[in-house]
Amino acid sequence: MKKFLILLTLLFCPFVLAEEYTLQAGVSINDVPKALFGSWRVTAKLDDTNSYGTFKPQSVDFWTLSRVGDKITLSNPFSGASAEVSLKSVEGNVIVFSKKAPYDNKMLTDTITIRLSDNTFTGFNTLSLESFSLVDNHLMKTETARYKISGEKISGESVLKE
Repeated sequence: MKKFLILLTLLFCPFVLAEEYTLQAGVSINDVPKALFGSWRVTAKLDDTNSYGTFKPQSVDFWTLSRVGDKITLSNPFSGASAEVSLKSVEGNVIVFSKKAPYDNKMLTDTITIRLSDNTFTGFNTLSLESFSLVDNHLMKTETARYKISGEKISGESVLKE
């Protein structure tokens, strides 16, 4: 009888553990405050870098964050750039997402952490630019930068509840 109970426990335990892990892993797009979506005027100021010649000291940009189904897209209507972003975490009004953009022999990874407040946000954009060899594709160098960013809502649902 003991062998039978142990066998039953071993057979069903992995499924229960896997199910619990799956439920806890990942972030639901439904956790994202609706106020994130819309158009934003975003300013960025270089906070730290290992490559001052590569990254701009400051910039002003325009972001449109939209949702279609379970995907979030960050686009810039002025430059025409658009990318699907990966949601990393949502804790109340603190949201972390990232995007990767390959070009030539490089890979640019942006990780953006913002805190929504009123019709604004503040946070950081951490960039990693990896350069790969054209001969054998080995990683030649990694350049990084961290920007302090702030955004002002231009259009979309308000963060403020009326």
